[in-house]
Amino acid sequence: MSEETFQRYSAYYDLLYRDKDYETEADSVARALRAANPNTHSVLEFGSGTGRHGRLLAEHGFDVFGIERSQTMVTTARSFTDDSAVGRESGIFDCVQGDIQTTTLNRPFHAVLALFHVVSYQTTDADVDRTFANAARHLSADGIFFFDVWHGPAVLHERPAVREKRVEDATTLLTRLAEPRLDVDRHTVTVRYSITAQSKIDNQITEFQEEHCMRYFFPEEITSFARKTGFNVERSEEFLTAQPPSDRTWGVAYLLRKRT
Repeated sequence: MSEETFQRYSAYYDLLYRDKDYETEADSVARALRAANPNTHSVLEFGSGTGRHGRLLAEHGFDVFGIERSQTMVTTARSFTDDSAVGRESGIFDCVQGDIQTTTLNRPFHAVLALFHVVSYQTTDADVDRTFANAARHLSADGIFFFDVWHGPAVLHERPAVREKRVEDATTLLTRLAEPRLDVDRHTVTVRYSITAQSKIDNQITEFQEEHCMRYFFPEEITSFARKTGFNVERSEEFLTAQPPSDRTWGVAYLLRKRT
């Protein structure tokens, strides 16, 4: 996506994913982090978006700091954070605009997260290497890298299909048509989105298109990237259910531990 298109997409992000169960996901991630290391407190989130996961994890007692590409999303996240942090005795959430592959913070974290398929947006080997290496760079000894990706066996078994999504709130009716194109050589799916936003206030219609290129991964690929960047793969499972991955499991979570 161009930066202009990315910013337009950011404006409709929360409406598009208002049906996403962030609370259940945050509960699951919190349990996974504490099971892996009960002392986990400081968390770096790659691709923190509008801060939905980060704020919920803060309510679980974690101090979460996000790195997010979109300044629009950072601004939105911080507007919520400013309102919700006052008087709260749990953890905190904050974020900054930056690139998850290269942005360097001058402090270590107990865990790094990359949720909602952020790693699948890293479509080349070099992208993945840099993302994993940056995660390792920010982790304290024995730290945890937890992320979810598209699972290769499921993508090839079920194959991406054309889908339409319609959502609305008090001011906007949004329609999104998703048309995927599979590239088995590059292990990617390029999804062409056609988005129509109709204002309920003045009936003005905004239309634009964008493409998201997503990479799917096989377990042996994750193991290889982990080894190159100083991690061991400790666990992989179907995201949220903790069941073993299958050829019907699109979202698989990996828990990597930094080698000491």
